[in-house]
Amino acid sequence: MNNTKQILIWDPLLRIFHALLAVCFLAAYYVEDDMLKLHVLLGSIVFGLIIFRLFWGIFGTEHARFSDFIYSITQIKNHLLSLVFWKPSHHSGHTPAGGVMIFFLLAGLLILTISGIMLYGLENDVIPFAHRMADMNLDSIIFIEQLHSLIADTLILAVLLHIAGVLVESILQQQNLMKAMITGYKKVRSQHHER
Repeated sequence: MNNTKQILIWDPLLRIFHALLAVCFLAAYYVEDDMLKLHVLLGSIVFGLIIFRLFWGIFGTEHARFSDFIYSITQIKNHLLSLVFWKPSHHSGHTPAGGVMIFFLLAGLLILTISGIMLYGLENDVIPFAHRMADMNLDSIIFIEQLHSLIADTLILAVLLHIAGVLVESILQQQNLMKAMITGYKKVRSQHHER
């Protein structure tokens, strides 16, 4: 990459969030029902992290804000085409494809954790769900369980796609984007770069 400079893109809170989210989600998925208390604890941490990220997406630093990676359908399509032709468009923060993935993961994780909280509350008579157990039929509870499992499995596939996308972008941009998420620094064009 010619005429580039290293700049801080990912703030420390965003990097800590990213690491904690990855560890807690994958660990919760792995332990699942075998260690229910640990699964619930990890899921609760994920829920708290998502709430933090929603806050940080509005009030955080420039590249943490949702407004930094909301792209039009045309921009997303053009970015994906640039990848197909091995001529990626450059963005200092999230790419259009990355932005779509972030919104998908956040929405999926929010639904996953809320369904998990509901299940735990219903099955363990935890307030405010205890009184709802009598109102819900078995089919509704089974539906929530199946939804929870389906979303978890879908999110695992999305995480794998996210990692694959980061690897492809790293190769095409000739920089280690995984390292950039760890250090916070990314190479960007010094004269011009897309947002």
